[in-house]
Amino acid sequence: MRKILIATVAGLFIGLFGLAPAIADSAPSLRGTLALNDGAKKFDKKRVVTKEGGFKRSWKLQPPSIPHKISKERINLDENSCMRCHSAENFKKEKAKKIGDSHFVDAMGKKSDKVNGRRYFCTLCHTTQVDASPLVENTFAGQ
Repeated sequence: MRKILIATVAGLFIGLFGLAPAIADSAPSLRGTLALNDGAKKFDKKRVVTKEGGFKRSWKLQPPSIPHKISKERINLDENSCMRCHSAENFKKEKAKKIGDSHFVDAMGKKSDKVNGRRYFCTLCHTTQVDASPLVENTFAGQ
């Protein structure tokens, strides 16, 4: 029994690692023809696209994209500068979108007056848009 187990494990090991080069040779890479041991090419920094009124969503529950630059915003355990404009107290005065009501509900469905910790770090879901060409062909069509 022990010999069968060892032979099976050895066969799997050889099979998996023996196929790895064949798979790697046939799979396309975003690195193009640049070898893995070569240094990466420096890419051009892309310009953040801003849009008055925001971006159209591609599907119903998509988190809204951020329509302005955020390079100077700070989100950490002590501060969330997004709330200067997007809080319930400030959004009208700042002419900004109000933070969604869903951001005040915990995993158990309990509502709170404070932003839930799972929703506190805005840029985990909300992203800026940049002026860039797609890396790969994309045929996605939104709603």
